[in-house]
Amino acid sequence: MAAFNARAGRPPGLALVLAGDDPASAIYVGNKLKSAGEAGIRADVERLPEAAPLQTLLDLIGRLNRSDVHDGILVQSPLPPSMGEDAERRIFDLIDPTKDVDGFHPVNVGHLVQNRATLAACTPSGIIELLKRSGVTIAGSRAVVIGRSDIVGKPMALLLLHQHATVTVCHSKTIDLPRVAAQGDILVAAIGRPAFVTRDFVRPGATVIDVGTTQVSDRAIVERLFQPGSKRREAFERRGALVIGDVHPEVAEVAGALSPVPGGVGPLTVAMLLRNTVAAAEARIASARSHSARGHAE
Repeated sequence: MAAFNARAGRPPGLALVLAGDDPASAIYVGNKLKSAGEAGIRADVERLPEAAPLQTLLDLIGRLNRSDVHDGILVQSPLPPSMGEDAERRIFDLIDPTKDVDGFHPVNVGHLVQNRATLAACTPSGIIELLKRSGVTIAGSRAVVIGRSDIVGKPMALLLLHQHATVTVCHSKTIDLPRVAAQGDILVAAIGRPAFVTRDFVRPGATVIDVGTTQVSDRAIVERLFQPGSKRREAFERRGALVIGDVHPEVAEVAGALSPVPGGVGPLTVAMLLRNTVAAAEARIASARSHSARGHAE
């Protein structure tokens, strides 16, 4: 970071946009803000009220696109329902692709398809990093992704494919989903349905990545999933709610490795966001120098 600061005369800059009053979103943005500060990255939070019209957010994105001190822009999801069903798509389309540290702009998605993305979706990128650092062999493995969202499922499948896995994408219309999922050496669950993936979905010894983070306050669900005296039950008694992943706790009995929720994929998602911010900053500096050099030559 010091080398970049010396070249640019400033730290990399990240703009975090928080629209609305969603408590979970506020926590996520706070964690990103804290992590950015610890990494030496400038991070500014732009807040909009729940009743803010979409045009206000679009105008803010336009201003951030023109900002000289912000290399990355992240708009925290979900947006307030009042902004409309197509609000997120319009925001993704408007963000400058060179500042799109979430990797959701169509230009960056196209680059990902062609395996030449500089800025790729953070959660799938973090999962690839987790697999590699855990010594999991991806090349030649059979990988199954449950979920086909633009944010996790689709980019996850592409990144696994680029790592030479044989990839199957499952979804709500998949016939005999447990049987298909159980063929995977690597299983990624990203559907947002707590404890949906049971042991029937998992090949013994498979590596299972749990992307789900659903807050559950229903005592009956918690008591069904966790034994009395367990740490998770104790946490529920203290807080009145638990964040539960897509993978049922019983999967730990058959999986070769299982990422925890919380504390598994989440921190790596933030780490990839910061990495994307630095990459975007480096690219902007290189582009500015190239333009300057061409100007002098002319």
